[in-house]
Parts: sequence; structure tokens; C-alpha cells
Amino acid sequence: MDYCLAIDIGASSGRHILGCMENGEIKTQEIYRFENGFETVDGTFAWNVENLVSSIVEGIKKCSEVGIIPKSIAIDTWGVDYVLLDENKKEILPAVAYRDDRTVGVPEKVDAIISREELYAKTGIQRANYNTIYQLYCDVQTGKLEKAAHLLMMPAYLSYRLTGVIKNEYTIASTSSLVNAETRDWDVDIIKSLGANPEIFAPICPPGSFVGNLKDEIKDYVGFDAKVVFAPAHDTASAVAACTFSNHGVFISSGTWSLVGAENKYPVLTKEAMEANFANEGGVNNTYRFLKNIMGMWLFKNIRKNLDKKYTYDEMMYMAMDSSYKKTFDPNDERLVAPENMVEAVRDCLGEKDLPIADVLASVYHSLAASYKRVVEEIEKVTGEAVDGINIVGGGCQDTYLNKLTEEYTGKPVRTGPIEATAIGNLKTQLKAL
Repeated sequence: MDYCLAIDIGASSGRHILGCMENGEIKTQEIYRFENGFETVDGTFAWNVENLVSSIVEGIKKCSEVGIIPKSIAIDTWGVDYVLLDENKKEILPAVAYRDDRTVGVPEKVDAIISREELYAKTGIQRANYNTIYQLYCDVQTGKLEKAAHLLMMPAYLSYRLTGVIKNEYTIASTSSLVNAETRDWDVDIIKSLGANPEIFAPICPPGSFVGNLKDEIKDYVGFDAKVVFAPAHDTASAVAACTFSNHGVFISSGTWSLVGAENKYPVLTKEAMEANFANEGGVNNTYRFLKNIMGMWLFKNIRKNLDKKYTYDEMMYMAMDSSYKKTFDPNDERLVAPENMVEAVRDCLGEKDLPIADVLASVYHSLAASYKRVVEEIEKVTGEAVDGINIVGGGCQDTYLNKLTEEYTGKPVRTGPIEATAIGNLKTQLKAL
């Protein structure tokens, strides 16, 4: 029986999940979990890439300890972030995290170089401060890019650390707003217009393609050799690969972010799609994920942190259910990106500084459900097709109250699961590649 290892890394944690096909079903087993999160380096939010690599290797070694040796390994992560290497393939640090505020006001500066309309017509990516294109602009302006010989999106960089092979993967590259939606390759004209060298952008490969075998030192340490392949390297692309919905269904990948969208055969690059701020991100089998990013479980996670983890997530859910408060706010308000205190930030968005915690939580629930409703209606308007159902996947699909509100607000039937959608989409792609 062939086993594969999915390494699924989010902004707050990572998991190593073994999987195999048995009687027509993908069976999974989590063997390792580690914490992740950005650190503050000289006032900048940055990823500790050495800790990430170390955790990845330790998890791979765990396969030997449990006695299951995978034939292949694939990594998926969050989108937009990247790592630069110099001509000696040494990291040019820090590896800045997307929540850093260096890109505030940058989209307007890039507009003066390439208009928003032209950029969307080429890339079809939603406008957001954290997009790779705006991070790249910052690195050009500070001179950081001058010594760069290679740019690797985060999961491609981590695959490089395992294999020594420099390649990028399509689904993760597509989140950058630097890939042409029609050609599915780096848009050289956009890159040059920013003052960057197109030659540093490693070639793009499709999900399911072979990267390389484990490097000798890693192979010796973990006790076995395995192929490293590209899963859909963007975690949302892997999650959507695990979804099951009809031709007119919508997915909600519910985690730190809520990604709400539909899977299309062609990019939607119209003015209406741009004004509604939809992204056309790459998917498996040459599809496009027509979606919007909405701040998701990040809100609950930080509220719980501000309450010193006094309540479990279930207890917070019941508190919200007991509240009659229904006033809403925009979950994507910039005040909620990385606040020192999420409770106070939500109160500020609502204009009620003394709002009780139960009502704060209730407002988050109703605000998320209301935002899902808006996106579903926008998808119907832009595509001209009625949505006939919603598949909620990921860890957030375990929140029964949010599922219930989503069905009530949208008026669409909701089905939930799989919970481990990202890992299953990752494994599904590996098994197909094998």
C-alpha cells in the first residue's frame, strides 16, 4: 500500500498527515504537529524559516518512528509570502510576513506604475495590501532585491530546503498578482515595471509535478528516501481539491481566513469582477478559484487570546448563541489585521467601547455570515448563475452555529466537511501523481 505525507502549514500551526487509498477512500493519520507564527525582527513581522524547516524535518523523521514510510511528500502553506536567495543560495532575511504593515499605502503607489484596471485584466487577483506584488515593491525600494538571485514562494522554498531543487508551483504563484491569468506564467512586463529582475523568478510547475528526492543529509537523518512533489501548494487550492459540489456550488474554506468562492474553467477578468474585488487563483486541473478572502477564525482566535484563553471555542460559541445582539461590521476592516487587542478592535469597529463579551462574539458570528451572504450574491451577479449549495470545509466547519447562520443568511443548503480538507486535497494530488 502506497503512503504519502502531506505537510500542511498554516499561519499558526503545521501538521504532518500520512495518507493512503483504502477501499476507494483516503485514510489519514496525523503523526506530528508543531506551532508556527510570525516573530518581530527589528520591528518587522517575519517568519522564522529555520524553525519551519527544522519542524518539517522532525515531522518527516516521525514516519520512521511510526513505521510507515511514505513514497512521496508534499508541502502546502498560506499564500503571497516568499523567500529570497542570493547567488550562493543563501537566504536574504528577514522573510517578511504578510501581516506586516510595510505595505500600507503601497497599492496606491503601484497604481501609478500600472493601473488597477490593467493589473486586474492581466492577473485577475483581488486587491489587498498584503499581496506579493506590493511586498515586492517594498523590497525593490529598500534595495533588498539587489542581491537576490532567486525568489521562491514559501512552500516552494520549503520544498527547496528538502531537495536542493529550485522551482515554483502554479497555485501558490497565482496568489502573487504577478502571474498572468491567461498564460499561467510570470508576467514579465509587470515584474519589470516594478524594477525587479524577471530572471530571479523560478519557473512555475503544475501541482502534481516532481520536485526532487530528499537531499542526502536529510535522507540520512530521517532514515529513508522519498520523492518530494508539488501538491496544490497554496493551502486553499488543496482544500478546494477536496471539495464536492455541483456545477453551481460554492465553497467556503474556513480557517484563519474564510475563502468563499466557486471553481471555474476560465478566469473572470471583467470590470464587475474587479470592482467586486474577486481573485482568480489557480486550482488543480487548470481550473480557477474565483473567490474572496474574508477574515475568519483569526477573529475568534485573537479574542480568545485576549481573554487569556479563559473560555474554550465551544464555550465562546454558546455565549454568542445566548446573545440577542446582531449588529455587524466588516470582517476585513484594517483595524482587525493585527491588533494588539482584538476585543477592543471589534468594539471600535462597532462604535461601542463597553460592549459585553457575549455580544462581541455574537457580532463576529453575524458579521461573518453576513459577509458570506454578500459574496454568494456577488458570485451570482458576476457569473449570472444561481448558486445551489455551499460546501464548508476545514477546521472552521466544526462550528455548528456559524454553519447554521450561514444557511440562514444565504438561504442556500449547507454541507460540511471534510475537516482536514487541505491535507486530503494535498494527499489526493500526491496519490494521483504516484
